Amino acid sequence: MVRNPAHLRRILTSCLVYYHRMRCHVSLDKDASDGRPVQAVKAGNVVAFPRVGGVHHRYQRIAA
Repeated sequence: MVRNPAHLRRILTSCLVYYHRMRCHVSLDKDASDGRPVQAVKAGNVVAFPRVGGVHHRYQRIAA
């Protein structure tokens, strides 16, 4: 639920940042625009970072 124009701007900015920087793109060989290195299994446990109000997530390995 959008509360006011400022809240709507924050939601839309969050969506655009996710789409342009974090979302996987087929044209980039299924990589994100902000490329990130493949993390080794030994790097730690996988942790989900919610994006776009929890609709999408970014996963990253974090050392235990």
